[in-house]
Amino acid sequence: MTTSKTRVVVTRKLPDAIETRMMELFDVQLNLDDAPMTKAQIIEAVKTADVLVPTVTDRIDAGILAQAGPQLKLIANYGTGVDHIDFASARQRGIVVTNTPDVLTEDTADMTMALFLAVSRRIAEGERVMRTGDWQGWAPTWMLGHRIHGKRLGIIGMGRIGQALARRARGFGLSVHYHNRKRVHADVEAELEATYWESLDQMLARVDLVSVNCPHTPATYHLLSARRLQLLQSHAIVVNTARGEVIDENALTRLLEAGDIAGAGLDVFEHEPAVNPKLLALDNTVLLPHLGSATVEGRLDMGEKVLINIKTFADGHNPPDRVLGDAF
Repeated sequence: MTTSKTRVVVTRKLPDAIETRMMELFDVQLNLDDAPMTKAQIIEAVKTADVLVPTVTDRIDAGILAQAGPQLKLIANYGTGVDHIDFASARQRGIVVTNTPDVLTEDTADMTMALFLAVSRRIAEGERVMRTGDWQGWAPTWMLGHRIHGKRLGIIGMGRIGQALARRARGFGLSVHYHNRKRVHADVEAELEATYWESLDQMLARVDLVSVNCPHTPATYHLLSARRLQLLQSHAIVVNTARGEVIDENALTRLLEAGDIAGAGLDVFEHEPAVNPKLLALDNTVLLPHLGSATVEGRLDMGEKVLINIKTFADGHNPPDRVLGDAF
């Protein structure tokens, strides 16, 4: 496989600078319309591509990979999460999967803190009042929210993003608690002043704020189930900037409607882009259209990662961001 002839198919519109560099390096098919590719279009792509560059909106399942040509040897995902790719099928067919870790960490952690502030201080509600012209002036007891200083934050998933969030949380005067598949190194725990909970159930019952920062895997599907959500205190706020499937969205909606949970800030949804209409009707939610990584800097950095992974692979070396089986 020579670098100049490597056939790359990109499923969505990427930043201009990234597409231009791709065109210089490879034989590239771009998606100029930026409309999500249909399953039939992705099947046609994998029949001819040496490298496929999908995004989170593309479902690369076993059925698609079964029709891939023998030349497809790399799926260079534009994004960190790879739960939309059938990794077992890819590995069985000798297809390497890469992603773009690290570059989204700070942006996602920023968005998580923004959602906690927006929900607890009722920022979205207040902004809507202003736009509708219903504001009657300042009043001592009107639209009161809650401070987050002094509260307990429970982080589910203490990876790069979870740790970045913990650093921000300390600056806001929060005490940090976390649940993780494995306990982090003692030095990291000491730096973050973080309390580890082996039992997720026990942690949920004791914290005021909950942040979901773990990947979606078979083991984390509905990790926040109806039963676990009911463990939360009535003043608790849940924020999810990871994957919608980690939370039982119907159960969360019911608890929010009943006031059994104080609020939620959601940047991801279980069946996105579809959103539960009952969530849309609630004032105690702040809902965003998957904006966690949506910064100019972040998207350019993601593209640079994709370029490096493809170039390294095309040159006959192991790409730096190869996804291994234990990442699932």
